[in-house]
Amino acid sequence: MAYIRKEISIEASPEAVWDAVRDWGALHERLVPGFVVGTQLDGEDRIVTFAGGTVVRERLIDLNEEARRLCWSIVDGPYTHHNGSSQVFPDGNGARFVWIADLLPNELAERTGEMMQQGTNVVKRTLEAMAAKS
Repeated sequence: MAYIRKEISIEASPEAVWDAVRDWGALHERLVPGFVVGTQLDGEDRIVTFAGGTVVRERLIDLNEEARRLCWSIVDGPYTHHNGSSQVFPDGNGARFVWIADLLPNELAERTGEMMQQGTNVVKRTLEAMAAKS
């Protein structure tokens, strides 16, 4: 099983970063605008449309306020297994954003890792821009 981990420091408060991460239905507006172009809620699932046209259904597994951790699974997409999580930690005067994915088939790991890196970079730009405005 492929394991991918991306992490980045963000010049924004952990509380502000977590507030955007935990907003399950606003992925395309608050966390990764442009990278994700649409998020539609369907019960506890969200249907995510990426800029390249890929559409996946993500099921919410856990939203842990105390640990600032969000966990989900892609249940309708290219994977036979997918478990993802993102977590926010204090990091000096800012925050550290960690995104992890375990997935099958292994052949999708390289492409998924590239997409996760792009997404992580958008998270950083978006949240630092929001922090600069406040």
